[in-house]
Amino acid sequence: MVCDAELQRRVSSCAESRAWLTGKRREPIVRFSCCSVHYGECRRNHAASTGGYAIDGCREFIAEGEEGTGGALKCAACGCHRSFHRRVQVYEVAWDYGSDTSSTE
Repeated sequence: MVCDAELQRRVSSCAESRAWLTGKRREPIVRFSCCSVHYGECRRNHAASTGGYAIDGCREFIAEGEEGTGGALKCAACGCHRSFHRRVQVYEVAWDYGSDTSSTE
């Protein structure tokens, strides 16, 4: 014979398992999406041919031309190609708790 406390534990354990299997957990679902990319400081070593290390101090990529043209890949501030600039991806984080967040107990 099973006592009431043991039966209650088994029922609650079963309910938790069922909620996990059906996806009705109350933990948040976190979604990451990349929403924008920008280019930071220039990392081109202008003294590489002489064996030294010198950067020009350009702090941010500024496109020389409009998007879709050849000038869009050249920096107006330092004249370097965009690939020399540090790529920075800005992520958007979305927390979704689902529609069933209330307790039914």
